[in-house]
Amino acid sequence: MSDAGKKSNKNAAEVESVEIDVTEADEATSDAVEQVELAADENIVDESKSAPDDREENGPFDVTEASTVRPYVDLGAIKVLPREGMQMRLDVEEATQRIIAVSLDYADSSLQVQAFSAPRSTGMWHEVRGQLEGQLDAQKAKYVSAEGPFGPELQAKLPAEGGKTNSVRFIGVDGPRWFLRGVISGKAASDEATAEQIHELFRSMVVVRGDQALPPRDLLPLRLPAAAVAVGEPEQI
Repeated sequence: MSDAGKKSNKNAAEVESVEIDVTEADEATSDAVEQVELAADENIVDESKSAPDDREENGPFDVTEASTVRPYVDLGAIKVLPREGMQMRLDVEEATQRIIAVSLDYADSSLQVQAFSAPRSTGMWHEVRGQLEGQLDAQKAKYVSAEGPFGPELQAKLPAEGGKTNSVRFIGVDGPRWFLRGVISGKAASDEATAEQIHELFRSMVVVRGDQALPPRDLLPLRLPAAAVAVGEPEQI
C-alpha cells in the first residue's frame, strides 16, 4: 500500500474512533444562546468585524478555506480536528433536544464553541461582548476586557460553590456570514502555556455556514456525526 493510502486509512480511523458524549446543556449554555438571539433588540455600538488579521490563513476557517484532506469530525455547522487526548461533548437543549454547543476537553481545560449566522458585511462580537458584560454584572462577577490572540476578549472570575471562583475567558471571531464564539475554562483560562494549546484548537475549527437563508444571530445547526460513537444519545436525535 502506498504512503498516501496508509495516511488516508489512518485519518479515517482517527475520525471513527472519536467518542462523543451527548449531554443536556447546562443552564448557562442555554442562556448564552438566548442572549445572542436577543442581542438584536439592543442598540449596536460597533458593527465592525472582529477577527485575527491572519484568520483566513490560520483559522478559525470558513469551509471554503479549510483543507480538504484533514480528518475533520463533521458536526454540521462546525468541523473539529481530532487529536490525541481530546474528549468531545455535544450539549443538548432539554426543551427542543437540539444540539446547541460543542464542548472539547483537552489539556486540563475545556473549550465550548457555538456558531451563529451573521451579516455579510458587519460583525457581531463587539455587540455580543457587551451583552456578556451585562450578564456578568448581573452575576456580580469580576471581569476585565483584554486584547487576546483573537482580538478583544473578556476574562472573568465566576462565582462558584464555597465562596470560590472559576476563571473563564470569552472569545469570539467574526467570519464570512458567521460568528464563532468560544468559552475557555480550566487551566487554559489562567495558564499561558496551556492556553496556547487551546488557542490552536480554536484556530483549527471550521465553520460551515451553508447557503440557507438565516436571520443574523440564529444558531447554526449542529448534528451528531455518523462516523462517531455516541454515548448517552437522546432518542430524539
